Amino acid sequence: MDDLDARLLVDLLRDRITPDKSLGQHFLLDESVIARSIQLPSEHGSPVNQESHVLEVGPGPGSLTLGLLRSGARVTALEIDDEAVEHLGRVFPDKVDQLTLVNEDALKVPWPNDITHVIANIPYSISSPLLERIQRHHSETPLGSVVLLVQEEFAERMSMKGGPASSGPLGLSLWLDFEVFIDVKVPSSSFSPSPRVNSRLILLRPIERPGITSVFDRRLFRTITQHCFANRRRKMRTLLASPPRRISRVRGWHKDRWIETSQAILELQIADLPLDWQNLRPENLETAHWVILSDTFSSFDA
Repeated sequence: MDDLDARLLVDLLRDRITPDKSLGQHFLLDESVIARSIQLPSEHGSPVNQESHVLEVGPGPGSLTLGLLRSGARVTALEIDDEAVEHLGRVFPDKVDQLTLVNEDALKVPWPNDITHVIANIPYSISSPLLERIQRHHSETPLGSVVLLVQEEFAERMSMKGGPASSGPLGLSLWLDFEVFIDVKVPSSSFSPSPRVNSRLILLRPIERPGITSVFDRRLFRTITQHCFANRRRKMRTLLASPPRRISRVRGWHKDRWIETSQAILELQIADLPLDWQNLRPENLETAHWVILSDTFSSFDA
């Protein structure tokens, strides 16, 4: 591998394929970003080394894969593009004991139970469902950390650090399991072909939140937050008065139960919520307020 670098790997693959826009193929060239992706977990207590098993989603030409292999980590790379998989087999022929190539959709194929990290330059088109998959996996087999290269605006929504407009169900869901740290900005020139937007490197560090136990109803929490933020300019009183569109998909819930419960809850002054919480907009509530509100709905006996 001594004769390989990111630029060469990208050029070798682009000689054989035209990047597929539907797959979000923008291949990372910047060696400093690759190095930062691998170094970042060590700053948060979860170094990537010979004891690590890293899941990489969408390795493409293998520029990040190369850095991961040089760290000594075992790598499982999930790649949906047939040509990219063949390319990776050609450029890493002597790494069969360290690198497992899986020619499948990362959202559908089972993930190894012993992965310690997820590190990836993820296609923008699957960013949200991939985060849901990461959270599901983490709930069953905890991860050490997650490092993702994502669109800058998406990073702000993940962290909810871009002002009130960045608050929403995506960041609230991640908050249940992770602290979100935004790292370096990555310009479009760091990719081939160049995307139209800048990107950000972001790290997710697992955390145990008070009140988030195994009995906490995550599906109800996500349903409530998605329902409210879909019309974020309305007040909570108006939003909660009507049942979420998919409330019947939450175990034990249906429209009649929601209407009866919400009518009662809207007349309550709930401990630790603002006095006039019913007249606030969703973005005016703090993260912990949504946990309290969801718990109130879940435990309320109408």
